Amino acid sequence: MSTDAEMAKPDAGFWRGKRVLLTGHTGFKGAWLALWLHRLGAHVTGMALAPSTQPSLFELAGLASSLDHHVLDIREPRAVAELVRNAQPDVVFHLAAQALVRSSYTDPVGTWSANVMGTVHLLDALRQHPGTRVAVLVTTDKVYRNLEWHHPYRECDELGGHDPYSASKAACELAIASYRDAFLGSSGLRVASARAGNVMGGGDWAMDRLLPDAVAAWQQGHVLNIRRPDAIRPWQHVLEPLAGYLCLAQALWDDATLTGPWNFGPHPHERATVRQVVQWASATWQGGGCGVHFDDSEQGPHEAGRLALDTAKAQTLLKLQPRWGLEQAVRRTVRWYQAQHEGGDARQLCLQDLADWEAAE
Repeated sequence: MSTDAEMAKPDAGFWRGKRVLLTGHTGFKGAWLALWLHRLGAHVTGMALAPSTQPSLFELAGLASSLDHHVLDIREPRAVAELVRNAQPDVVFHLAAQALVRSSYTDPVGTWSANVMGTVHLLDALRQHPGTRVAVLVTTDKVYRNLEWHHPYRECDELGGHDPYSASKAACELAIASYRDAFLGSSGLRVASARAGNVMGGGDWAMDRLLPDAVAAWQQGHVLNIRRPDAIRPWQHVLEPLAGYLCLAQALWDDATLTGPWNFGPHPHERATVRQVVQWASATWQGGGCGVHFDDSEQGPHEAGRLALDTAKAQTLLKLQPRWGLEQAVRRTVRWYQAQHEGGDARQLCLQDLADWEAAE
């Protein structure tokens, strides 16, 4: 049975007419958030590099016409400051990043530059141009010093990071806290960081993503090769953390005591191995029968074997509960790719998922 807590969701009445600056809007999560904000009636200014994949959800969904679209490198501080000054946002969502663990081994300097200094450039632009009321800066579930233990990580647990991506995002958390405490809090800007688990959903074509890799292999009739099949992650549909970011911003608008870090993820019992997620996806893809090879070796760079988030804070203070369970999230994601591959309109497929999510209990 549903409760009021389970029904917490973004409020169109709040977002209608709000000026929102969204960085990283050409990426997977950013495109979904841009579409949702547009649907809620916000006036969105986007700051990002050109889409990094072909195809891209941003282009397929025609999002350039739904917002004030700027191609800009967040590593360029003057350009960032100018855009913040011109946009005069009420709310900022910062998603721009180098977001791939394995890519961070190939380009550690670029990863640190984009993730840490890009975040600092945005924070400093907000410091120089007061007027913004709320900023939600997205990091990752991988900011914690991973000890491979069984209990979920809480917001107060130690930060760390073995690979350059994880460590750079942990450093982002320190930069965010520093700017909040030293500058932004006293100016009236409510600043929070958001740490979300692994996401899935239609429209992700980045490399080294589990379900996009599966779909690409199966569309071509190839066997899907899976590394570290028994790794455990806090998987969730992309709409779950995005709802968390939106609801957090709404709450911060009225309550400055909610600044600080926040975890967003599934219930603990919804954690699953890579193997289980692939098996659900295989069973959904065109009636099943997909080729999969599970590689149990430990080849390649280090990756965490177990990771889970404690989301009690978001559940208690924001009244958030996941609406879609993991198996449903996997099946919906696979069906999105199937429908799009068969000629379905990407924007309409996303809007249908949004409507279904909002209607869920």
